[in-house]
Amino acid sequence: MHAYGVMLMAAIITLLLIIYNCFDQVLTTRERRLAKSRDAAARNVRETAKARQRWQAAKDAAKKQARGLQDHLSRTFSRKKSIQHMEKIKISDQARYETVDDLYPHSHSITLNETLPLPVPSNRKKNESGDLTQKIHEIEHDHDNHENLDFELRDVKRKGHASKAKHISTESQIFNYAYAQLEKEKAQQQENKNLTFSGVISMATNSEVRKRPLIEVSFKDLTLTLKAKEKHLLRSVTGKIRPGRITAVMGPSGAGKTTFLSALAGKATACKRTGLILINGKNESIHSYKKIIGFVPQDDIVHGNLTVEENLWFNAKCRLSADLAKADTVLVVERVIDSLGLHTVRDSLVGTVEKRGISGGQRKRVNVGLEMVMEPSLLFLDEPTSGLDSASSQLLLRALRREALEGVNICMVVHQPSYSLFRMFDDLVLLAKGGLTVYLGSVKKVEEYFSGIGINVPERVNPPDHLIDILEGIVAPSADSNVNYKELPVRWMLHNGYPVPPDMQQNSAGLVMSPIGLYPVNGTNPDIDVMGDNSFAGELWQDVRNNVELHRDKIRLTFLKKTDLSNRRTPGVFRQFRYFLGRVCKQRLREAKLQAVDYLILLLAGACLGSVTNISDDNLGAAGYTYTIIAVSLLCKIAALRTFSLDKLQYWRESASGMKSLAYFLAKDMIDHFNTAIKPVVYLSMFYFFTNPRSSFTDNYVVLLCLVYCVTGIAYVLAIFFEPGSAQLWSVLLPVVLTLVATRNTKNVVLKNISYLCYPKWALQAFVIATAERYQGVWLITRCGALLKGGYDLHDWSLCLGILILMGVVSRIIAFLGMLIFRKK
Repeated sequence: MHAYGVMLMAAIITLLLIIYNCFDQVLTTRERRLAKSRDAAARNVRETAKARQRWQAAKDAAKKQARGLQDHLSRTFSRKKSIQHMEKIKISDQARYETVDDLYPHSHSITLNETLPLPVPSNRKKNESGDLTQKIHEIEHDHDNHENLDFELRDVKRKGHASKAKHISTESQIFNYAYAQLEKEKAQQQENKNLTFSGVISMATNSEVRKRPLIEVSFKDLTLTLKAKEKHLLRSVTGKIRPGRITAVMGPSGAGKTTFLSALAGKATACKRTGLILINGKNESIHSYKKIIGFVPQDDIVHGNLTVEENLWFNAKCRLSADLAKADTVLVVERVIDSLGLHTVRDSLVGTVEKRGISGGQRKRVNVGLEMVMEPSLLFLDEPTSGLDSASSQLLLRALRREALEGVNICMVVHQPSYSLFRMFDDLVLLAKGGLTVYLGSVKKVEEYFSGIGINVPERVNPPDHLIDILEGIVAPSADSNVNYKELPVRWMLHNGYPVPPDMQQNSAGLVMSPIGLYPVNGTNPDIDVMGDNSFAGELWQDVRNNVELHRDKIRLTFLKKTDLSNRRTPGVFRQFRYFLGRVCKQRLREAKLQAVDYLILLLAGACLGSVTNISDDNLGAAGYTYTIIAVSLLCKIAALRTFSLDKLQYWRESASGMKSLAYFLAKDMIDHFNTAIKPVVYLSMFYFFTNPRSSFTDNYVVLLCLVYCVTGIAYVLAIFFEPGSAQLWSVLLPVVLTLVATRNTKNVVLKNISYLCYPKWALQAFVIATAERYQGVWLITRCGALLKGGYDLHDWSLCLGILILMGVVSRIIAFLGMLIFRKK
């Protein structure tokens, strides 16, 4: 048996080495074949587009040549006819006309009128042309409305175009359709680039471009106060962000830029909010539009073990409309890849800290692309250009500009943009320290406003840099003005007629106050620390209460149901479960080396424990099984911790965007069932043949299967409730401590009752009962003595397995609830 065990171990090690070195090539080969099909489709479409352009150019040249020949013949024929006509006139009217030259102009004009008749347009065409001309004149007079023309004039896709996309099935047809549409869009953008009269007419009459739902966010006297310290993060911010425009939020460090963005997105917790936030002029929750709102965090939270295309494709499938055809989904993904300039790295892994992937700038663009592929109507971005060079930043802004042309409301935090980048924004929100508004309006009028109050931007100085330096107190506003940078928020309030808080009225001394520019003084100062006079116990109680309120707010945001007003039906739980399952399979295939190492360690543990364990008939092999329970529990728990601890940030982002947490959890657990079924075989392939117990291989496998299922669920709980370091410590201590408690013979009632909650007790009892059933004849007395000593019953084998499975199910339910409660907003 030992020789057989050695041969089996050598065969399994060889198989693990093959998996370790070659298993990742399955995905690589499949991606290479798909890339060939995609490149062939793109090349075919480009060649077709070039051929069409050459044909159009040849056709235009032939038309021009034919028109020129026709004009030449017409002029020749007209000249001969006019000469003959003039000779007749000369003969009949010699007394009246002395020369032929006096008659030539008159006859030539008649000839032109005869040969080139002008058709009279119908009344309907006259009215349409007049209305369109009137609209163009209105646009020329009102330039601000002209900026919003691009998305207001567009309409939904034609039904025939959508039905065409739904009937496309093969990959080559899908890619041909997608790239053909991209070429058409590029040609249209090139035609309408300069917004001439013909360009505006082309945009106005285009009916193939889809329009997204418009979302306008207005806010009035928005104030956020930190509950723990009664400190203002935002104060009296009033204004609006409009669809079809890119709004930049700028200011010095500590001005509350990210807080402002989080407040509008409904993600601000541990804060007391006052004021109004209106959606399209209505007092509705922003969470009701969660399906069509994108939020790009400051950190690049992307799955590093997936390629760029796989990351974008997964978000598109889970967050786009469930009724959207696959061809249109491919078109959306390809459009984002094209606009963000990610062609060269689309098949490259994003990468992690340990494994090198794409560059930092490309990773930043992928982070933005995850929200762009779901075609949002409102898009928030937290410093998307940080870490990017000027070229990459302009590429990103051009992609966002294209989104804005489709009616998307874009609001982004920017940190010291270049002048060329600054001019690409439509609106600016400039905040001072303390969350106070200094300016909120059009970018084109910001220099005009500040020059009106005596602050002029010097020549060859970037305006946003100069303004931020003033707000930081580094640079004086102007030498010839008496403006103090602390007065700028008050000046903005007075400029717009907003009320000035009482604690800020000292900065408004000498300024002209409007009648409504004062708050009613109530004798309190909002910036005074109300906890200053409390005792130590009072401050401690206040901190505990604030922490409880913080967790309460998080739980309320998690479980509070809002009416869905987005009019988008995203895929349900079962469909998203299928998408999550496919993604986790790809991740595990790329982690095949790590899985092979886990199996190898389990294999060596089985061989070592099987070699040192001596089967004794007095205890039915309980000692060896005790070591088995500890070893298998420890190794399987540590491996199962990676299931949920490695991608917590990615889960928090995906769940906040509306993806189904249940689908995510079930897909992770389903893939782990593979390890649950394989790991007992790997361990027993060594342990069973080295120890040669009386129990059958099948019985041992069933018990280990239930044991691994139980400890995997416990590992989920540890990974979700604790940090990675603490979770690993708990996973090492729990098997040892629980096994000691379960195997200790004591008359203490408390410890005995606790032992019933320890899974090692039921696993060990199942192993011993499976071995005891093989003792027959003269060994019955030995069997009965061993069972009586351990307190086991021969008929409880199924009960032990059922309790192990029940513990696994209960621990999974606890882990799922903890995942919902403790997720970060």
